[in-house]
Amino acid sequence: MSELELAAAVLAATLRAGTPLVLAALGELVSEKGGVLNLGVEGMMLTGAVAGFIAAVASGSMTLGILAAILAGAAMALLFAFLSLTLQANQVATGLALSIFGTGLSAFVGRGYVDATVAALPPLPIPALARLPLIGPALFDQDPLVYASLAAVIAVHLFLARSRAGLVLRAAGEAPEAAHALGYPVIRLRYLAVLFGGAMSGLAGAYLSLAYTPMWTENMTAGRGWIALALVVFASWRALRVLLGAWLFGGLTILQLNVQGAGIALPPDLLATLPYLATVAVLALISRNLRRIRLNAPASLGKPFRPQA
Repeated sequence: MSELELAAAVLAATLRAGTPLVLAALGELVSEKGGVLNLGVEGMMLTGAVAGFIAAVASGSMTLGILAAILAGAAMALLFAFLSLTLQANQVATGLALSIFGTGLSAFVGRGYVDATVAALPPLPIPALARLPLIGPALFDQDPLVYASLAAVIAVHLFLARSRAGLVLRAAGEAPEAAHALGYPVIRLRYLAVLFGGAMSGLAGAYLSLAYTPMWTENMTAGRGWIALALVVFASWRALRVLLGAWLFGGLTILQLNVQGAGIALPPDLLATLPYLATVAVLALISRNLRRIRLNAPASLGKPFRPQA
């Protein structure tokens, strides 16, 4: 394999490793833009992963598996929304409980499918573009969910920055009392944002169990849900930066695999912690600039809102 082919393979692997982070972080970004902090991303991803895998094994259809994962993630998000938005439960506590519940539920439901197998989601090369040097195999010879993640980044960016509906959602996250006074259904908007976040987390889980590592194993997300939450802060609540951050952490994941493959004498467990150490380091650096965080974070993030008659 030539150096150019090796670089293309590493770049392609980086994009695949970053895809579940892109999908989950985009969903959480929309939820937080609406003023809702959902810490249950890890649990929703695991629920989506097991639901998608079971549906794909039972039906033999990848499409049905992906749809089942999306619905499972959205169902978990609906539970969170009911508790935190309708019953006004604390969002942080509810999100943590959702993550723990999703982890346990997925382990219980998936017990009978640990040894099951499913064919990985096949790549869908784009004619002509896939033959371009370096970027061709990396960008244009991927599976459909990688393309979907790139399209989702553009769609979320345009929705939040350019559309009237995105402006209204941002108003619900910045000043819900003012938005309500203008006649906008803040609670309904927040419900929709949370459901979108759950659906995207479920899709991220489906990517793990149907494309990235086509199998089901307990806790297969390995903390990616928490990294996705950190990515939203890392990206300053901007969709395009989410993509760059996800590729950065995906690159670190691939780096530690390549280092192990090269026979460098470093403990494998230490190398496996690289993406998580990078997450902690980045968050520590960002947290030093509290003014920047307050400037970019939705003003009412995590704060309950009860409409006044």
